[in-house]
Amino acid sequence: MIAFDNKRNQHYGPEKTHIKKNMEENKENQEAPASDEKVENDALPEEEEFELEDLGVDVPDVPLPSAEENEEVVEDKFSGAYRFAIVGIGQGGSRIAETFWKMGYRRVAVMNTAIQDLRPIKIPQENKLLLGGGGAGKNPAVAEKIFEDHREDVLDFFKKLFKGGFDRILICAGAGGGTGAGGTSVVIDIAHDLCETMGIEGDGMDSKVGAIVALPTRAEGSRVRTNSIEAAKKLVNNIQAGTLSPLVILDNERIKQLYSKLSINKFWSTANSSICSLFHLFNRIAAQNSEYTAFDKADLDTVMASGIITFGATPVPFNEETGIDETDISHAIRDNLKKNILAVIEVSTGNVAACVAIGDKNTLDNTPQESLEHGFEQLSRLLGEGSVVHRGIYHTGKPGLVVYTIIGGIDPPKDFVDPQETLPKDQENKDAE
Repeated sequence: MIAFDNKRNQHYGPEKTHIKKNMEENKENQEAPASDEKVENDALPEEEEFELEDLGVDVPDVPLPSAEENEEVVEDKFSGAYRFAIVGIGQGGSRIAETFWKMGYRRVAVMNTAIQDLRPIKIPQENKLLLGGGGAGKNPAVAEKIFEDHREDVLDFFKKLFKGGFDRILICAGAGGGTGAGGTSVVIDIAHDLCETMGIEGDGMDSKVGAIVALPTRAEGSRVRTNSIEAAKKLVNNIQAGTLSPLVILDNERIKQLYSKLSINKFWSTANSSICSLFHLFNRIAAQNSEYTAFDKADLDTVMASGIITFGATPVPFNEETGIDETDISHAIRDNLKKNILAVIEVSTGNVAACVAIGDKNTLDNTPQESLEHGFEQLSRLLGEGSVVHRGIYHTGKPGLVVYTIIGGIDPPKDFVDPQETLPKDQENKDAE
C-alpha cells in the first residue's frame, strides 16, 4: 500500500484525501464472497480515474530500444561481380570516377584541392569533397600535406558515401598533377583503414585497394612527367609490399597516338571510357551465366589480386562463307595486346590472364571450338610456363565476335622501379662494401 504524508495531501488538496479510504474499502470488497450481481462502474466517483503522477510516484526514465531504422544502402544500377567503391583524386582522377558514375556505379567519391577543378565533375554535390581550396600548384608535397591534415575528414567522407558496404576500393588519379600525385598514397592508407574497420581486410587477407593511374602526355612538360614517375614509383612500391592490387597504368601519350584524329572535347572522354568500359565489362561478365563457358568471380579475383594488369579488346573478322579461321582469333589476341591504351609493359612477364569471347549466337554456332582453343593456347604461350588462363564464351545480340583480354601479374615498367630495388642481392652487398 502506498502511504501519503500530510505534505503530499496538502499538495493535492482536500479533494484527494479520500483516495486512501476508498482503496481500503475496495480491498474489503475484494475479500468478501463473490456476488452474482454486476458491479456498476458508474458507482465510482469520476475523480478516482487518476494518473501515476496523481499518486506522487516518481517514474524513472527507462531507456527503451527505439524502433530500428533501415540504414540507407547505396546500390549500383547494375549487377556485377564486385561492389566497387570508386575514388577520384585530382582533376584527371575525378574525370575517370565520373565515367564510372555514368556507367551506373554509385559508390563514387571525388576529391580535389581546387574548387575550379571540382565544379565541372558531373556527379551529385554530396559526392564531392574540397580539401584546402587553394590548389596544389602541381606540387605533390603540398597536396600530400593537405591530405594528411584532413585524414579524418576523408575517412568520414568515405563512410558516408559507401553505406551498405563494398567489396573493393578503386582509386583513380592523374599522376602528373599536384593533387593526384601527392594525395594518392595518403588516400591508399585511408582506404586500408576503412577496409579494416569494415572487416574487408585483415591478417592473411589480400589487399582490397586498387588503383588506376593516368600518365601525362609529353606536351605537359618535364615537371609533370617527373611528378608522374615519382607517383608511379610509390604505387609500384605498394604493389611489391602487397598493399595495392590491381594497378592499371593508363598512358595518355599512347592514347594521343591511337586517337590522334579525335577532337579536344572527345579525346579525354574517349580515353577514360576505353579503360572504364573494359573494367566494367569484366565486372559484369563475371556475374553472368553462360551456356558455353563461364568466367566467374573467382576467376576475376585471381586477376584482381595479381598486381599490375592490362586490358585489350579486338573484333574478329567473320566471313559469311568460311566463318572464322583459327588464326583469326589468335591474330586478334596479339593485336589487342599491341593496341591497348596502357603503359608500355612486357606482357610476357604476366602470370595470370583471362580471355573472353563474346559474339552473337549465329557467329558462335559457326565458330569451331578448335579456333577458340587455338586462341586461348596462344595466350598461354605468350605468358610462359606456369601461367594460368581463365576463359569465357558468351553470346550477345550484337552481331560479330569480339575477344577481350585481361592479363595480370606483370612486371612494372623499368622507369617506375628504383634501380637499387632491381639489383640482385649479391650485387647490393658488393655496393654496400
